[in-house]
Formats: sequence, C-alpha cells, structure tokens
Amino acid sequence: MMSNYENILVAVDGSEHAERAFNEAIEAAKRYDAKLYVISIINDSELSTSAFSFSKIYAAEKEQAEKELLKKVHDASRSEVDNVEPFVELGSPKEKIVEFAKNNEIDLIFLGATGKGQIQLSRIGSTAAYVVNHAPCSVTVIR
Repeated sequence: MMSNYENILVAVDGSEHAERAFNEAIEAAKRYDAKLYVISIINDSELSTSAFSFSKIYAAEKEQAEKELLKKVHDASRSEVDNVEPFVELGSPKEKIVEFAKNNEIDLIFLGATGKGQIQLSRIGSTAAYVVNHAPCSVTVIR
C-alpha cells in the first residue's frame, strides 16, 4: 500500500453514498496533504436525443452540477483542505472517472457504491465495479 497520496479524486452525484465518499476523501486529503479533485459527471445517455433539448437540458444540468461543486469546494475549505479542483464532465460516468484518473496522475479514487437514481442494491453498482477494475490506482468504494 502506498504510504502517501498526492492526488485524490472523488466522484459526486448527489447520492448518499457519494456524500459519504466525499467526506472520506476530505479526511484522506487532510491526512496526506493531497490535492483533492472533485468530479461530477453528467451522464449523456440520460439526456434527450433531440439536439435542442440536449443542449437546453445539458446547460441546466451543468449549471446545477457547478453549483453543487462550489458547495463542495467550500465544504472542503471549511475542513481545512484548500487545494481542491472541481470538474464537470459529460459522458459515461464510469469511463470518465477512469479517464480523468489516468490523465491527472490520480493516486486514489473515492466513490459511492451506488449512485443517485440507481436502485439500491446489496452489491456494488456497475460504475463502481467498472472503476475498481479499470482504474490506474487504488479505489475506495464507500457504502
């Protein structure tokens, strides 16, 4: 196990598990004096297929995600984590999390076991399972 993490990524989606993952990521960032990346991914497969509707819905979703991420940056700062970068991405959440980790030298990923809008299952969600199997670093899945 790595003794020090420098770049920690946490994926948030408004779910209870993601909120717990965010809190755990804050504690890890404090413990390791690491940079914390907070990412919110707008799932493009859930948006309308009409070009007009897509752009309108995407703009609203992005604005909401950015507001939520600003709150997360504020919460992290209140917890004495000042090196925080928020990102909003569009695409497949599981693929975007792995891609972001590879492109940003992420050492550790935190994410919820299941996300917002998914049926709460007793087993790990498909996004978490994909990230665990494809990430270039350690992954902590929070229930």
